[in-house]
Amino acid sequence: MTNVATGFVSTANATPTATAVQSDDQKQTYSELHTAARRVASLLIQRGIKPGDTVAIMLPNVAAFPALYYGILLAGGVAVPMNPLLKNREVAYYLGDSGAKLVFVWHSVAQEAVAGALEAHSSVVEVDESFLGSISALPLAGVIDRADDDTAVILYTSGTTGHPKGAELTHFNLRNNADRFAQDWLKLTADDVVLGCLPLFHTFGQTVSMNCTLFSGATLVLLTRFTGDLALEAIEKEKVTIFAGVPTMYSAMIEAPGSDTADASTLRLCCSGGAALPLDTLTSFEDKFHAVIIEGYGLSETSPVCCFNPPEGRRKIGSVGLPLEGVEMRVITDDGETLPPGELGEICVRGENVMKGYLGRPSATAEAFIDGWFRTGDIGKTDDDGYFYIVDRKKSLIIRGGYNVYPREVEEVLYEHPDIVEAAVIGIPHPTLGEEVGAAITVRQGTTLDPADISAYVKARLAAYKYPRQVWAVDELPKGPTGKILRREVQPPVNAR
Repeated sequence: MTNVATGFVSTANATPTATAVQSDDQKQTYSELHTAARRVASLLIQRGIKPGDTVAIMLPNVAAFPALYYGILLAGGVAVPMNPLLKNREVAYYLGDSGAKLVFVWHSVAQEAVAGALEAHSSVVEVDESFLGSISALPLAGVIDRADDDTAVILYTSGTTGHPKGAELTHFNLRNNADRFAQDWLKLTADDVVLGCLPLFHTFGQTVSMNCTLFSGATLVLLTRFTGDLALEAIEKEKVTIFAGVPTMYSAMIEAPGSDTADASTLRLCCSGGAALPLDTLTSFEDKFHAVIIEGYGLSETSPVCCFNPPEGRRKIGSVGLPLEGVEMRVITDDGETLPPGELGEICVRGENVMKGYLGRPSATAEAFIDGWFRTGDIGKTDDDGYFYIVDRKKSLIIRGGYNVYPREVEEVLYEHPDIVEAAVIGIPHPTLGEEVGAAITVRQGTTLDPADISAYVKARLAAYKYPRQVWAVDELPKGPTGKILRREVQPPVNAR
């Protein structure tokens, strides 16, 4: 049976009394979660949802999320996870573009969602802490089967240009990606406890936190709101063994007031993705908490995991590791020719994890592929051992006086400064050079930095055309729902333009 929900159903049947999800001290067994998901499936069928129909979810990391997600899939529907912080015009766009007939909405964000749903002609079901227990529909008896290539989930890209596009991920894509990563990389067992800080509406949280965990019989501990202190408290209290996060989460845990006394001794493995992990962040975290971080790479369009450093064997700091089984990767020129190790080009991916296309956008889908390979838009290289390295987003490239400057390289140096907490490097329009290099930084509490000193610090460590001539401090850098720093939203001071 292909339906991706069968990965969870099989586990629930095998270990019904084991704890599946824990949220706010409330525990839900696999049997209880399975029953709740089956009731959701019956509710959807009663409301006219047929196989292939799209149903949206606008929830934070609460216990109802997995039940709704798997319930939609059990009914043969297509899940459309959405950020609960979206405003009404954004909600209307997502619902309208995906054709969602119904949207489950967390009660605290219902006002914006209802307004957007009204415009998109979608029905709204409001969800609160008591919702799952209030469903009177009898549990669906089985699983509605779906074909390998049927769409299971539509994930919307961040929309760096134009409107966000819906990546259609199939049942085959999601099932295989979760199974490969859970078994070959995380090596999850029923004894593991995974801390779910990543938003479940995001591809990283969905596959690595939720699906990997619940397909393996492990326990998923959910944090509705992430802070460094709350994460460390959960790790100690729940004896967490696996933590998955983005770089800013690791930084927050290092800087948390309680970090010096936190007991993280149960952690056996941490994984990082979503953005480049600064070397200083990795070494500081590992030194403080004695837990290994493996870094990897993926995209919404690739379910998302493409490659990761192996937890056993050779870990190469600074690389994003080796491709998963069933995934091929290569580095190409603009003309599609494969480049040898060491040479920079665009990373392309082919395999069982790659989406079927962008919903309703055949031209955008065609542009995203070359001879069956998905063009990621990321600049990178390989080494002689087949490890991949991400240099930067192709669209983030700064061209200063004809020289290519990759923001990540400059950011790595900035992160080495002992008083810099976060950094984002961007291009600033320049009348003669085309672009100038600028850097927005946040600094450690109680410290002040002279921008000229920061420029000099980087200048001493990188080629002259790469160091930032413009440096400015901000209270906080703009971030996406996973905590990833959004360079495209960083604005330089007026006098720097």
